[in-house]
Parts: sequence; structure tokens; C-alpha cells
Amino acid sequence: MKLLRRQVWINFLGLLPGSLVTVLAIAVAFLRFYDQKDFRFLSVVAQPQLWSNRLTVAALLAALVNFGVEWNRRNREGDRETEAREREARRDRQEARRDRQEVRYRKAQLRYQLDPSDPQRRELDAVLAALEEYEQTLGEAIST
Repeated sequence: MKLLRRQVWINFLGLLPGSLVTVLAIAVAFLRFYDQKDFRFLSVVAQPQLWSNRLTVAALLAALVNFGVEWNRRNREGDRETEAREREARRDRQEARRDRQEVRYRKAQLRYQLDPSDPQRRELDAVLAALEEYEQTLGEAIST
């Protein structure tokens, strides 16, 4: 539950710079193009041109922050995609290794069935030992 609340705040803070840029741009335009003849409450604002300039600087800063937030988000997405591809490649390599072991086992088993001699028996024993080692490796990988 705590993680969910944290995620909500992170999402909110991620939206804040872009929204702030929009609000500031509207305020700049409002102060730049309207005066107290159009809106009476603008008589409260002394030097609207100066405030418009200040809000322009604030909008530029908010735009830079928004750029940083977006840059970070895209880098995290790229990292997640790279990690997913690496996990998939690792899984594919493990499956290929497992398939090679299985083929090797079946070939040794068939050879031994066709010719139950000592060299065939040793080959079958070696394959079985490799399979047992592989099984232990999988058990350790799963338990961690």
C-alpha cells in the first residue's frame, strides 16, 4: 500500500512540470495581451509587463525541468526494455543448452541400446552426470 502511495506521488510530480509550463504560458499571454480595460482585476497587478517577463523565465525553467523528467522516464523505459531483452536471450540460451543436453542423452541412450559396449556405457554415464549437474544448477538458480 505504501508503494502504491509513493507511485501516485511520483506520477503526480512527473506531470507537474508539463502542467506548470502550460499554466505559466497562459499567464504570460494573459499579462502580455490584456490590460485593466479588459479585466478589472488586472489593476491589482503592478507592472504586468515585468510580471510577464518573470513568468516567461519561470516557464522556461519549468520546461527545462519537464525535459529532464521526460529524459529520465525514457531512459528508464529503455533500461527496462534492454533488461527484458537480456532476460529473454538468457532464457533462450538456457533452453538451447537444455535441448542440446536432451539430444546428447537420447543419442547416447540409442547408441547404448544398439551396442551395449563399455565405450557406449561410459558415454551414457557421462551424459547422465552432465544432466545431474544441470539439474543441480537449475535447482540452485530457482532457489535464489
